[in-house]
Amino acid sequence: MAILFTTLILALIGLYLGIGGGWLIALGGSWYYLIAGLAFLVTAFLVWRRSTTALWLYAGIIIATIVWAIWEAGFDWWSLGPRGGVIVLVGLWLLTPWVRGRLTGRDGRAPLIFAVLASIAVAGYSMSDDPYDLAGSLPVEKVAEAPNLGGDAPPGEWHFYGRTQFGQRYSPLNQITVDNVAKLEPAWTYRTGDLRRPDDVTETTYQVTPLKVGDTLYLCTPHNLAIALDAATGKEKWRFDAKVGMEAARQHQTCRGVAYYHDAKVAAGQPCAERVYLPTSDARLIALDAANGQVCESFAENGTLNLMANMPYPKAGYYYSTSAPLIAGGKIIVGGAVNDNYSTQEPSGVIRAFNVETGQLVWNWDSGNPDETAPLPAGQEYTHNSPNMWSTASADEKLGLVYIPLGNQTPDQLGMGRSENVEKFSSSIVALDLNTGKLRWVRQTVHHDLWDMDVPAQPSLVDITTDSGVVPALVGPTKQGDIYVLNRETGEPIVPVKEVPAPGGTIPEDHAAPTQPESALSFNPKPLTGANMWGITMFDQLACRIEFRGLRYEGRYTPPSLQGTLVYPGNFGTFNWGGVAVDPVRQVMFGMPTYLAFKSQLVPRDQVPPPDDEGRGSEQGLNRNEGAPYAVIMGPFLSPLGIPCQAPPWGYVAGADLKTGKVVYKHRNGTVMDMTPLPLPFKVGVPGIGGPMITAGGVVFLGAAVDDYLRAYDLTTGRQLWRARLPAGGQATPMTYTTQDGRQFVLIVAGGHGSVGTKAGDYVMAWTLGK
Repeated sequence: MAILFTTLILALIGLYLGIGGGWLIALGGSWYYLIAGLAFLVTAFLVWRRSTTALWLYAGIIIATIVWAIWEAGFDWWSLGPRGGVIVLVGLWLLTPWVRGRLTGRDGRAPLIFAVLASIAVAGYSMSDDPYDLAGSLPVEKVAEAPNLGGDAPPGEWHFYGRTQFGQRYSPLNQITVDNVAKLEPAWTYRTGDLRRPDDVTETTYQVTPLKVGDTLYLCTPHNLAIALDAATGKEKWRFDAKVGMEAARQHQTCRGVAYYHDAKVAAGQPCAERVYLPTSDARLIALDAANGQVCESFAENGTLNLMANMPYPKAGYYYSTSAPLIAGGKIIVGGAVNDNYSTQEPSGVIRAFNVETGQLVWNWDSGNPDETAPLPAGQEYTHNSPNMWSTASADEKLGLVYIPLGNQTPDQLGMGRSENVEKFSSSIVALDLNTGKLRWVRQTVHHDLWDMDVPAQPSLVDITTDSGVVPALVGPTKQGDIYVLNRETGEPIVPVKEVPAPGGTIPEDHAAPTQPESALSFNPKPLTGANMWGITMFDQLACRIEFRGLRYEGRYTPPSLQGTLVYPGNFGTFNWGGVAVDPVRQVMFGMPTYLAFKSQLVPRDQVPPPDDEGRGSEQGLNRNEGAPYAVIMGPFLSPLGIPCQAPPWGYVAGADLKTGKVVYKHRNGTVMDMTPLPLPFKVGVPGIGGPMITAGGVVFLGAAVDDYLRAYDLTTGRQLWRARLPAGGQATPMTYTTQDGRQFVLIVAGGHGSVGTKAGDYVMAWTLGK
């Protein structure tokens, strides 16, 4: 029975590898799988004949596999394991008495034992080495003793989404240090009560970074509750329900932050002397009294600003605000998210500045009509379907500029018919005059974007010391992995940017840009090859290799196609809305580059199936692009087992020196603890979405990864110092503050992310140092 079973297993493996390997060769891939498949079939025949030659041959299979695997993947355990794991297990089975004892002929145990031991030795060595790790140390000297933090917020407070108008995500607090961070203990936990609903869209996520002013925290929830908490205890002070209702066409259901304003002209203690502004997913902006949550009816129309005013195609669920508005220069600056790839008849991506006290429109900058910024009168409409800002702006009041991260025009993968203005402003960082909205400069990060490479994150402003003196800088992370370090006054690069050739060849109606910009400070990964394909076993790895060879892929910026295109870095982005954090004292940055390939395939209109419902709350699967000649099927590049087809690491933590423009360290970040049915703590380096926060104590805090932890890192080396288990996904950017008794707290919201698949929740959690 054992011989029959072994013969059958060997034959099935051989047939799978042989047939799949032949298919892979026809596509131009590796010959290994066909050769291995034939060797397995011969081994199966020899076992069936009860010949010990099978053991000799199988020893050769193991040794050949080791040599091939090292040649392809080096000594990376996570790449070697899938190549040899099944083969070694079968080798061990062949050595058991139930098989070996029933074979006759010259004893083949010794070579097979040697081969198995050799594979174990290689595995052991590879486990002690990480060829993808980049070790290094950021400079520790204080380059700026009194840096420009972008505002006058007290050190123990957090007044804006990125703490100040500069969006640095840096706190000058230093009570928590590299030496004592391990002593952090839970301080309090608050639950908002805003939980996932059965009729929620896929992209229902909890990503808020609370504000801290005085003794109070201000935050919002996915379904647009505004809540105030006591910063020391987490006790609720008040809550306001915007009653947004549900909308199946809404692509995202989230709230990343509120805005705070203190009206110095109103006496302290009077109604609405301090305000909290709540953006909603049904396109409103509501002003609330920070003291009690009551609506400030002197703002706009009875306290509510209608963001659908002057909008073309004002369809419910097609336009809304997911990110915190920015208050600067007495104005509240608002962008909005436009549903990706639904239709060519989308609302405008106009950027508007309103008087923060009255709600009166001061200026509007519409990239479709960029020279006319005077308030648009009633009855007129902004340009439909223009590039939008779904993230958050930053501002420099001294320079009188506001910095806008712009997305792409939808449909993202179709560039035909775009206007001259769209070609100029799509996927760019734009500087506008804070008082008038007039364009001051634009820096495009992708030409003729066909890949959804929005500028996804709030630019971080920091002054950088160069050989020419101190330069006011802007640090702009992008989905494609480039970090743009620009003079924020002029838009000119501080770290060099060059044009590099890009792949061509599009559908007949479209074209591709012949070159694309590339920053010298970049986390752009190396192009994928067949050797980078991965799986839990050699079987799903082979399936990924076959699919990889069937896709069009010529590196970064391979145009969309009818056959299917591999997009890498993918739509998820190397960096997303969480951006990076910068230390203005040491002039360094910390980020979490993520590497996850996506696929996109264009579908001619006459082949698009009719819609089966009106619910479209996802950017994965079939995106219909109504009104365009093609729809598109999009999603991550996954194996038949639902794991990434590319080998890990999929996520890092990284540090860069902004003065030199060099990446100093990169380390795998996160485990597969919450990615697999079994809670395995393997540090593979997992994807994530969210942002980091730096403190003057030299500690960085980051959740984001798809395992449910909040972690602390040494800013200098990137070494992990501490972690705390979260009850749900931590896809929000943490913040820090102090209370009246002098204690420093670290806080994160744990609520999960819809499309990433982390556990949903409604937790607001704070830690402080134990005694």
